[in-house]
Amino acid sequence: MDRQQLTEAVLPLLEEMGCFLVDVMVSAGNDIEIAIERYEGTVQMEDCVRIDQFIHERFSQDEEDYSLTVTSAGLDRPFKVLEQFRKAVGSKVTVSLKGGRRMVAELLEADADHIRIAWSAREAVEGKKKKEMVAHEEDFAMAEVTGVVPYIEFE
Repeated sequence: MDRQQLTEAVLPLLEEMGCFLVDVMVSAGNDIEIAIERYEGTVQMEDCVRIDQFIHERFSQDEEDYSLTVTSAGLDRPFKVLEQFRKAVGSKVTVSLKGGRRMVAELLEADADHIRIAWSAREAVEGKKKKEMVAHEEDFAMAEVTGVVPYIEFE
């Protein structure tokens, strides 16, 4: 089955449902995984079932011989599309950069070219004996970013 054909078929329904497409993966063996996310809130099982039924109604499994999995984008997977970055603005994320630098920060802005984050670190401050928390805001080009995932806090 063709990735582009699937994408074009499912986009109008996703928009109607208040969702967006994160990824469509089609293996050599025709195993298909469609990852979606909601603009607001979280993906529900009913969302995945609706997409599954929609695909099965339009593409014959007997003729195409495919398996289908519809899933949410997942909290442990790096963001792939700009909509995920935009949805996360104002929340804590883990940012990984080229060169191995990694930090937990608040995502302040995101567009196709860059992200802006706010983060704090305990640092030596001139004239002080003890290290203090120092707040930073920093811009990074998307080309410098190797991954951004939601930060999960356990209380």
